[in-house]
Amino acid sequence: MSESMAWLTRDIRKARKQGAAAVARRRGDRLADLVACARSASPYYRELYRGLPERVDDPTLLPVTDKKQLMDRFDDWATDRDITFEKVRAFTDDPDLIGRRFLGRYLVATTSGTSGRRGLFVLDDRYMNVSSAVSSRVLASWLGPLGIARAVVHGGRFAQLVATDGHYVGFAGYSRMSQEGGGRSKLLRAFSVHEPLSRLVDRLNAYRPAFVIGYASTIMLLTAEQEAGRLHIDPVLVEPAGETMTDSDTDRIARAFGAKVRTMYSATECTYLSHGCAEGWYHVNDDWAVLEPVDEDHRPTPPGEFSHTVLISNLANRVQPFLRYDLGDSVMLRPDPCPCGTSSPAIRVQGRAGDILTFPSGRGEDVRLTPLAFSSLFDRMPGVELFQIEQTAPATLRVRMVKAPGADADHVWRKAHDGLTHLLADNKLDNVTVERAEEPPKQASGGKYRTVIPLPA
Repeated sequence: MSESMAWLTRDIRKARKQGAAAVARRRGDRLADLVACARSASPYYRELYRGLPERVDDPTLLPVTDKKQLMDRFDDWATDRDITFEKVRAFTDDPDLIGRRFLGRYLVATTSGTSGRRGLFVLDDRYMNVSSAVSSRVLASWLGPLGIARAVVHGGRFAQLVATDGHYVGFAGYSRMSQEGGGRSKLLRAFSVHEPLSRLVDRLNAYRPAFVIGYASTIMLLTAEQEAGRLHIDPVLVEPAGETMTDSDTDRIARAFGAKVRTMYSATECTYLSHGCAEGWYHVNDDWAVLEPVDEDHRPTPPGEFSHTVLISNLANRVQPFLRYDLGDSVMLRPDPCPCGTSSPAIRVQGRAGDILTFPSGRGEDVRLTPLAFSSLFDRMPGVELFQIEQTAPATLRVRMVKAPGADADHVWRKAHDGLTHLLADNKLDNVTVERAEEPPKQASGGKYRTVIPLPA
């Protein structure tokens, strides 16, 4: 059966109307199909799944995987045997190739190294189509007929706040859409989170979007600009993503913009993983994804308790299957039905809090920078395996780095220092000192690395 965008959209709608049993059947069949595909075409999964039943539609039968394991076995992981680590790395080292089709077929996306390892991921068209179809259904459910009509009156324009100059999934997907054209490309514009805030405000004021989608920490900065009257846009929907939001955060955004606010919890490994509801919970899009809150031994965490970590299975991407993949976040499954009426599993998330750095500018006002401004700078810098920036004084940053194998430490530091200096200068922060640390990045108790550590309040 052809899984076109039209078919996917109809099937997603049909599954929800048919109820939980229909969703569960689809989920089980899709898991079994993906496991069979992985065993057939991926040497890594063929070895990992040796001895399992011929058909596997229960995720708990599968061994757990994580970013380090998959990256260590990169060439054996992919189901397309033309894909190699060296080819993908060379592709991501070239900013002119952002959004272009790798091997003429795939989208390539990179991730930050908060778990100690940068991710290089290859995504097929099936995955991208499922993500688009799920997102369209969710958007329609958020807005309703009146909200859709209001968005049309506002021009239907989307402002996507993304990290540019890197192969991040949001910008890579936007770049592909722009390059390949189509109706949607005319209504979507990317705005760089690297821009100085005043310039970003001016560009948004000129664009007047109906939808604002992007990193939560950047949206919080824009909320303050809207409250101060420097930003004056009236979107129908604001969608913060990528970092944990509190109820007070979303209430503040809603008041400032006079808009509906809905959040998302997702990852490059599964961009359509869940969507937020009016009650402040995330609902798993469980016809195309599996989410398992687990303890340290990967046993199920009881509903109502926060997990040690969470395992996800993306049931769409066949070229690099993510099956029982340890995402590293702590989540809690809601023990009772959500009052919003959505029947899919509802979760709360403890991970991914954004840390905004605040600096004195020397001109009587503070300048704030999001963690993304720093992480995207280092993620696209050759020779950096892992980094951490700590604000040790109001105008001092201490930089800890682990260089990549074979890289020259002094050369990497000079590149890092120059990049940070330019970033700070662009934001009129020439007074900030950048120090080189001898010690490695500090690991948090949960095993992750905070890429940015602000000065304690």
